[in-house]
Amino acid sequence: MTGPHTEVVVLDIEGTTGSLTYVRDVLFPYARRELAGWFTRHAQESRVRQVAEDVRTELDRPDLDTDGVVAALAAWSDADVKAAPLKTVQGWIWAEGYASGALHGHVYPEVPAALRAWKAAGVRVVIYSSGSAAAQLDWFRHTAYGDLSPLLDGYFDLRSAGSKTDPASYRTLAGAVGAHPGRLLFLSDVAAELDAAVQAGWHAVGVRREGDPRGPAVPRHRTVATLDPLLPGPSSASRPQETPASPESPQSHEVSPP
Repeated sequence: MTGPHTEVVVLDIEGTTGSLTYVRDVLFPYARRELAGWFTRHAQESRVRQVAEDVRTELDRPDLDTDGVVAALAAWSDADVKAAPLKTVQGWIWAEGYASGALHGHVYPEVPAALRAWKAAGVRVVIYSSGSAAAQLDWFRHTAYGDLSPLLDGYFDLRSAGSKTDPASYRTLAGAVGAHPGRLLFLSDVAAELDAAVQAGWHAVGVRREGDPRGPAVPRHRTVATLDPLLPGPSSASRPQETPASPESPQSHEVSPP
């Protein structure tokens, strides 16, 4: 159940700590629906002008006008392309939704207690997701269980770490958190991401939630259905789950390497 070597746990969000369905059915459509109007309202801000330049650079189209930039972002969104400029804009749109109360970050019921258990054991926990670091922070600040961000030690995204299927990204992240690769544990629902982490010298465990249409196992990796088997201290049977404040939407320390 536990082992003595993990110093940092790195968590994916979608399908791991939070519902993949919520991201696809709530967050992505919300950002897509708000995209054109939001971009028009904020087009003159320096951060938005920089994103527009990033889109032009990525497409190698320096003459692309604002309408063209919005069209490119919309096309990326429709195709679920993990492009950094799109993820940045989605994060800004979601931030306004979180602030207005239109959105909240979904986490599975055992996640708050898991984060507290790791923190109590002295294990650092960071997030690594394709969504922007700002969006990750908002996700954990605005959960039905309250603000969980004080339990986290950092946020990494495509800009700060790189592609989640590239082993070099995991080497970058290890350097950023100051830990030897063999003392890092990565949890994800995607086999290619776990493969990349292992190639970089990390430990990795798959997470597949009950009812996932892809089946109960992540290919090539030890797989758990919740975070509980990886936690220090008492078994999951004796560890109470926290109650959400509001109904959920659809849905060298003691952490065990595989």
